[in-house]
Amino acid sequence: MKSVLKREIMLNMKSLLIWSLSVGILGLTCILLYQSMEGEMKDMADAFSNMGAFSEAFGMSTLSIASLKGYFATEIGAVHGLGSSMFAAIIAITIISKEEDAHTGEFLFSLPLSRSRIIFAKAICVAVMLLVFTVICTLFYLVGFIALGEEMPMDQFMTFMARQLLMDAEVAGICFGLSSLAGKNRLGLGLGMALMFYAYDVIGRVVPDLKDYLFIGPFSYANASEIFTDADFPVKAILFGVLLLLCGLTFAFYNFNRRDLAS
Repeated sequence: MKSVLKREIMLNMKSLLIWSLSVGILGLTCILLYQSMEGEMKDMADAFSNMGAFSEAFGMSTLSIASLKGYFATEIGAVHGLGSSMFAAIIAITIISKEEDAHTGEFLFSLPLSRSRIIFAKAICVAVMLLVFTVICTLFYLVGFIALGEEMPMDQFMTFMARQLLMDAEVAGICFGLSSLAGKNRLGLGLGMALMFYAYDVIGRVVPDLKDYLFIGPFSYANASEIFTDADFPVKAILFGVLLLLCGLTFAFYNFNRRDLAS
């Protein structure tokens, strides 16, 4: 199993570096731009907070973009959330199906390993990728805070990053299950799901009738504007997210073990 895990990590290392550095450096750049834009944002803060549905959707009605935490929550929070969920979807949606799509299954299935151990190694690889991605981005953001010398509530920041990791794990769990369905490249499906979850959360914060159902989407409990305003702990949303994650993993194990796989 170690050989499979090592092989998967090496194969996904390039993608990990590209995505983590891209999202991390973009977030760092936005943080460093805060000081040069601080004066203008103070004038814009009131206007942005009174833009109705737009303000509700991006949290500008509860946080001032003139403060660092408000700026981070509304700007970098959206960048990281969308970027990390897309990375999670890409990694998970291809990690099983690629064996048949690329015709490498003949080698993989000849190893003296059960299918369960193979898929377990792939699941660990996805978990490692998401954890390393989150750590790299966190370090970039911390460098930005230190460079600015501005006060940032670390407890809220770390809570945000932890919930983002859980959100990514949920998206990855769903895509992991879908990856076991067919031996074809489903990259577009994975990216589409990440974008759909993001769009659902934005729309749900604008449309009153959907607000009670926001917990269905993974972005609901990882929303930066709620975390940085100490909103109530989203127990229902997190429990539902963990349930979907476990269902995705369970389905992947079940389906991968029962399917006739092409070599």
